[in-house]
Amino acid sequence: MTEEALLKEIAAGNEEAFRQFYLCTVRPVHSYILSLTRNSHEAEDVLQETYLKIWTDATEYRPQGKPLAWVFTIARNLCYMRFREQRRWAEFGLSELEDCEEGKNCEQIDQAADRQVLLRALDELKEQDRQIVLLYAAAGMKHREVAKALGLPLATELSRYSRSMKRLQQLLTVRRTGG
Repeated sequence: MTEEALLKEIAAGNEEAFRQFYLCTVRPVHSYILSLTRNSHEAEDVLQETYLKIWTDATEYRPQGKPLAWVFTIARNLCYMRFREQRRWAEFGLSELEDCEEGKNCEQIDQAADRQVLLRALDELKEQDRQIVLLYAAAGMKHREVAKALGLPLATELSRYSRSMKRLQQLLTVRRTGG
């Protein structure tokens, strides 16, 4: 059964279809979430939330593209919600930065700044291009796996990845030089 057909069955409450959908999609979805969170415990939490949302919102799926792209969008949105929530908590408790001595280079601040710059640059890419970069570069999937997951021909995926990486490099260079 195709992923699209499975989603229709899930919308009808078919638990076996949900199990099959989970088994055929969990690897790329987990890799994608892990690439965003960079924390295995958080990735597991978001993965669980993602599949719960798939179960409850399957009736909302509209076959406009590949079902996995819809799932990635759900996962990304849940990750971003979690990031916003964590940012709010971080504003109240900056205890991890207390060890930084005044006037000295602080690794936590440098890493946070670098990550913010990268996230802003990634946000400037088109949605599917960002997914390609994250699945390949951050999640460690092979180009063939990324192409299959997103329903693209391999040549298209490769050219989009190359173009996206060049664009990211330009954006990061401009941000580093301040111009």
